[in-house]
Amino acid sequence: MIDVGGVLLRDRLPAVTEAWSARLGVSGRAFLAALFGGSDDQVLTGRVSEDQWWAVVAGRLHAGPDLVVELRRDLASGQDWDRALVAFLRGLRGEAKTAIVSNAWPAMRVAMARAGVLDVVDEIVLSCEIGYAKPDARIYAAALDRLAAEPASTLFVDDTAGHVAAAEALGLAGHLHTSSSGTIARIGEFLRSDRDASHPGQAG
Repeated sequence: MIDVGGVLLRDRLPAVTEAWSARLGVSGRAFLAALFGGSDDQVLTGRVSEDQWWAVVAGRLHAGPDLVVELRRDLASGQDWDRALVAFLRGLRGEAKTAIVSNAWPAMRVAMARAGVLDVVDEIVLSCEIGYAKPDARIYAAALDRLAAEPASTLFVDDTAGHVAAAEALGLAGHLHTSSSGTIARIGEFLRSDRDASHPGQAG
């Protein structure tokens, strides 16, 4: 299981925050609070639409419709998918069961389709579609169920330590993503260990 934002999709938020907080004359912290404060049980879990949530953000930032459209476009543009990691995961199809497990707003699946990455994994579990978000145990359980996998035979990769810890508490192996090469190496190591455990007589 692997995350999207900050893992498969490199994070542009720091750069956007710096530019827009300066433009709006607010602190970076205030800008992020306007965008995401209270969103975890709202747009992130699909309880409100992105348009509804952006109306809330507009009010917080005292921004008109044109400015909000520009901000949304800036956040969505230039998405930088990690090509090496995407290619590696696509290459695992048929060798290992894989799933994306992501806290995401409703537009994520459309963005993935446009980027041509819907075929990277076997299953895609998005918080906005399933109704609960990491670190809620139910999103991990849903992914395990779709993969017909046991926790002990599953590796979870995320760039948020708390999400990794929640997976480990459920019996999954965890890996905190800090680099593509490190994550690729960890997945390879996990697959070899799992294979050896399943076929002890063939190890060597």
